[in-house]
Amino acid sequence: QVQLVESGGGLVQPGGSLRLSCVFSGSIFRFYNVGWYRQAPGKQREAVARIRNGVGYDYADSVKGRFTISRDNAKNMVYLQMNSLKAEDTAVYYCNAYFDNMNYWGQGTQVTVSS
Repeated sequence: QVQLVESGGGLVQPGGSLRLSCVFSGSIFRFYNVGWYRQAPGKQREAVARIRNGVGYDYADSVKGRFTISRDNAKNMVYLQMNSLKAEDTAVYYCNAYFDNMNYWGQGTQVTVSS
């Protein structure tokens, strides 16, 4: 069974940085497309950044130039480097992995941007 576990969330001041990590287990990681999503209170979950095998990288317009997604297939890890954080980035961030109609989510990690 695939499992995803996020870490790295927390409280940060506007303009600060955080790095989220997600460890994947239970299957062959390199087969999976991966991504980070977020959900703010009262809003729908939205895609933040994704790496799609054979396609490349894509980012939400609101985070382009500030966030960077990466993966390490040797370590079964996905990362989200978040710089120049804004109050509107406050949300629960979820790691996602999908392949061949199989879609998996982590439990989420809270990111709060506030002074």
